[in-house]
Amino acid sequence: MKLSLKPKQKLQLGFTMLELMIAVAIFMIICGAIFRLLGNSQKQFSTESRLLASFQEARLGLDQIVRDANTAGYPPQNHFTVLPAANLYAVGPLGWQPGYAAGVPCLIGTAGGGTCLTPTDFDVIFEGDINDGNGVSWIRYQLQGTTLFRGAVPKTAGPDPWAATAPANVMLPYVTNVMNNATAAQIATFQAAYPTMFPGGVAQPVFQFYCDAPAGTVLCQNAGASNSPSNVRDVQIRLIVMAQQNDMQTNRVRLVELNGRGHRLNPNQ
Repeated sequence: MKLSLKPKQKLQLGFTMLELMIAVAIFMIICGAIFRLLGNSQKQFSTESRLLASFQEARLGLDQIVRDANTAGYPPQNHFTVLPAANLYAVGPLGWQPGYAAGVPCLIGTAGGGTCLTPTDFDVIFEGDINDGNGVSWIRYQLQGTTLFRGAVPKTAGPDPWAATAPANVMLPYVTNVMNNATAAQIATFQAAYPTMFPGGVAQPVFQFYCDAPAGTVLCQNAGASNSPSNVRDVQIRLIVMAQQNDMQTNRVRLVELNGRGHRLNPNQ
């Protein structure tokens, strides 16, 4: 009997080509699902980041408007025994047009009503010692298209606040993509995503003014004989701001709405 010295080789069983193809296919499906989720997350993050940036810009702007409204009207004329130079006291909390230079207040309206060219739904000029003892200033906010502009100039005895704050080098962009005065077509698009944001399907005022009246503080257009820029006590501010880009997943516009109320702390003249 002859002995074989060769070691026996164990049978090595591997994957068949079909099994490898199935494994690769499953792996590709899992990877595709993971990358799709990552892509959606990145798009959502990008959208939310832009929305947050718009929100932060609008919030800072709103806070400043409220502060200017709170300190408007100081110091009043009756603060002095002997009236100083015109740039050292406030005629009222708001500058107005027409009639400021003549001391004749206009009537505040809404949606184009009233006789004031300012203050209006989209234009206001605060008057007061905003800089704590450095003289009275005129602070103007005006919505031009979709940009809310802000301008500040020292009060002077000669020109009225409208003329003093009108130059382009005074009024500078402050809050962008403000959609309060959007077109009818834009509002219809906005309402599809935000049904309650534009009541009545019309433009929404940035500013609404409340006057001191015998019955209390009411909307100036409802204040009767007390309807005057010099009687404005509260200013309601509403900013509707659109993100710079549409939602990357749904392609819908993204809007944020911010509300604030400035309350004049200083007494009437």
